[in-house]
Amino acid sequence: MQRRTLLTAAGYTTAWSTLGIMSLGTAQAQVTDLNDAINKAGRQRMLSQRMGKAWLALAHKSDTPAARAVLDQSLALFERQLAELKAYAPSPTIRDTYVKLESAWADHKATLLGTAPSRDGAAALLQADAKVLALAHQGTVQYEAASGKPVGKLVNVAGRQRMLSQRMAKFCLSAMLGVDTSTATTEIAKARDEFISATELLRNAPQATNRIRQELLLADGQWVFFDAALQRLGTSNNTFRQVSEVFVSSENLLASMDRVTGLYAALGSS
Repeated sequence: MQRRTLLTAAGYTTAWSTLGIMSLGTAQAQVTDLNDAINKAGRQRMLSQRMGKAWLALAHKSDTPAARAVLDQSLALFERQLAELKAYAPSPTIRDTYVKLESAWADHKATLLGTAPSRDGAAALLQADAKVLALAHQGTVQYEAASGKPVGKLVNVAGRQRMLSQRMAKFCLSAMLGVDTSTATTEIAKARDEFISATELLRNAPQATNRIRQELLLADGQWVFFDAALQRLGTSNNTFRQVSEVFVSSENLLASMDRVTGLYAALGSS
């Protein structure tokens, strides 16, 4: 049974949906058009970071059942979409990107599943997911270029917000493990600025519908909770609570931005 998360000013519950983000990801078995390809290619970027976040939560031994569910679901979705995007590739150049991504993914999957999550393996995990992220981003940009339409860029930008939400959460959890804390802090600050700037771009785009703006307002509310959780990095001795706050709030923000991305993708398909 799917559960909902209640976020309040007083704190966070630990009940939350591990399936909400899967709704768009499982709605279609194959790529239907270039906007759908940009959406799914961008979702691959997000999944690379979401899997890292879930793995690090397991390393913290916090929210273990939920983190394991997110990791397993993300693994399956990444592999399915990788096959779809490679098969749909409209040019040899794009196909070559996904051939390379297959190889990088095989290495990364080994780091995710090869050993039990722990602080000792965190550095290798971060290196492996960086390669997957770079190639997934390359594929997204190539699909956007193949589209050649302004809405394609907006699908890419909205989709990248999903990735940034997970990237910030991932680096927050790695910093809490004491793994390259300086780099993590820098990356969080950079991603935070990029997220805020891109939100305004999406809100003010001529193509933004009332429905999109309403969904962005809901995302604003989720961002407040997530940003507050990030700002508490290093300010509390209650690691379990901090991990839970970051994990839950990043999942809620991700769900909102996935809906925004889907709405932008639908514009070019109508």
